[in-house]
Amino acid sequence: MNGKKRILLLGNANVGKSTVFNEITGSHQHTGNWTGKTVDTAKGSYYYKFNDYELIDLPGTYSLLSMSEEERITKKTLCFENFDCVVCVIDATALERNLNLVLQVLELTNKAVVLLNLCDEAKKKNIKVDEKKLSQMLGIPVIKATARSGRGINELLEEVHMLCTCSADYDAFNCDYGEGAEPASDCLEKSIKPYIENAKSPRFFSLRALEGDSDTISYLNSLTDSFEDMLADAKSILKNHNIDSKSFQSLIAGRLNSESKNIAEQCTFALPSKKQKREELLDKILLGRYTSIPVMLAIIGIVLWLTILGSNYPSELLSHAFEKLEAITAEWLNSIGVADWVISLFVNGVMKTLLWVVAVMLPPMAIFFPLFSLLEDFGFLPRLAFNLDSAFESCGACGKQALTTCMGYGCNAVGVTACRIIDSPRERLVAIITNSLTPCNGRFPLLIAVISMFFTKNSMGAAVILLTMLCLSVVMTFVTSKVLSKTVLKGESSSFVLELPSFRKPKFLRVIGETVRQKVLLVLFRAVVVAAPAGVIIWIMSNISVGDVTLLTKTAQLLEPVGSLIGLDGVILLSFILGFPANEIVIPIALMAYLSSDVMTDYTSLEGLKDILVTHGWTAKTALCTCVFSMFHFPCSTTLITIWRETKSIKWTVLSVLTPLVTGVLLCAFINIIS
Repeated sequence: MNGKKRILLLGNANVGKSTVFNEITGSHQHTGNWTGKTVDTAKGSYYYKFNDYELIDLPGTYSLLSMSEEERITKKTLCFENFDCVVCVIDATALERNLNLVLQVLELTNKAVVLLNLCDEAKKKNIKVDEKKLSQMLGIPVIKATARSGRGINELLEEVHMLCTCSADYDAFNCDYGEGAEPASDCLEKSIKPYIENAKSPRFFSLRALEGDSDTISYLNSLTDSFEDMLADAKSILKNHNIDSKSFQSLIAGRLNSESKNIAEQCTFALPSKKQKREELLDKILLGRYTSIPVMLAIIGIVLWLTILGSNYPSELLSHAFEKLEAITAEWLNSIGVADWVISLFVNGVMKTLLWVVAVMLPPMAIFFPLFSLLEDFGFLPRLAFNLDSAFESCGACGKQALTTCMGYGCNAVGVTACRIIDSPRERLVAIITNSLTPCNGRFPLLIAVISMFFTKNSMGAAVILLTMLCLSVVMTFVTSKVLSKTVLKGESSSFVLELPSFRKPKFLRVIGETVRQKVLLVLFRAVVVAAPAGVIIWIMSNISVGDVTLLTKTAQLLEPVGSLIGLDGVILLSFILGFPANEIVIPIALMAYLSSDVMTDYTSLEGLKDILVTHGWTAKTALCTCVFSMFHFPCSTTLITIWRETKSIKWTVLSVLTPLVTGVLLCAFINIIS
């Protein structure tokens, strides 16, 4: 058995790389039907014919020539690290666009295999790709595949094995860049060839250096002290042909595009299909000037309605079951002689807080996240982001912020992490700071409960009101992005390519299974972890008295003047503060304080809860301000930790707290004044 072989997996975004990775390694990376899902690399191992292999899934990228974050990571791994083989995954339905990257890879190495993926999608669209002719023109193996069903994976493993173990050598295709460019490239290529390892072609490095790529120039400078002289000699040849660095870049890009088009035209045969016509009709509706926003709002509204309608009954069942579990636990602890105060701390503090979070958070998450993921897999969310792109650009932000905002509806911490797909550091900070203006799934239980109690009992009506509030959050995201771009984060907006993927029939069981495992359970685990210490703090505050008043009540009284200014009261404000670890425990804390209880209080029905709240001064204005403040207040602990990890800055972390908090305070104060 030889040493472990290193295989790089790369391709454009949304061509099924993660699916290929999962099929080969048995891992369970999340796969999504939109650009920008993966920014970091993923690594996995597999064993084939007495050899160990390491498979590295690189971020989706369209080119190795420009400098987005995805391209930078992929280019550095490909150019400056060792590997044994490169697998280029391409989309059979968009051959021309995908070949551009393949041609760039072939300038670096001939140790490559093309996996022609999504052949099932191509067949539905009546697109036929002649893989034998494509292999002949590229000079490397081409394998037809449908990775989702495992077709072509075995052939890929065998071809990779042959490349890595049998010293197979292919005469790979290389573009001819014409008079001037080729002599200059040849000159520099011959000079640097002794310093480049055999597995990689010096041609790629010579072309990138002539383009002025800083990473390549730094790398070649580290190999030889005379590189600057070599580069100057090559540039003099370009100068003699009146080619400067900028025109050289345009020449390279233009020739790659023309060659990709030429190869694709010779290898692809397409006829109009019913599926293609259906997709065109759907795109006319979802992207139409007058239909896009209303239709998308309706779809999101239906998702919210299903979440509201389907979560109430399971939450109630879980609450009753957990009440019995608490009683059984307390009885058992008492029977073995545990002190009463320890039982109270564990059962009425830690355990009740944890179980409340599970009971309230799990049902809506179990409905919302899978529905959200199915829309993503279908291709709906990229089109939603496309419709929001121009609005974000006009606010001085990057259009990719539309993607991170969509992810924030599931979990703000996930949305913050997703901001890595934004290339500009300034625009990335704008997206991170404003992501908490998007109400995450953890805030939905409070919003749903308050809306249902004070504004409408009808689930469809509640969905419409909640949808209106979500639209308000989008508007405030635009406003704050504009303010940040004009003040502390000034700068020009960058451009980006947003690929609209084909519509796909979602793999329901796979999507739901992965969503429950990777999102629902993960987010629930995070909430439970932070809810446990919160339960201890809440129990202490409700069981220690100052005079005749508990610390909980005393603190709420101190916060009363501040709360009254923004249409709330001290109890609600304190509940939000103590709910910092998990937004789901805001209402239980409020009930505990209102009822002067030393135990976090459950409620058997919305009507019973409403009676308690109205008795303690709640009105429709209080309910509205509570909803608004729930949407716009400081991020939860999990999101805040994520922001710190992403920015490594106290300044930006603090601003990420102040931005939604100030927004919520100003909106609530305005509502309080005018009503």
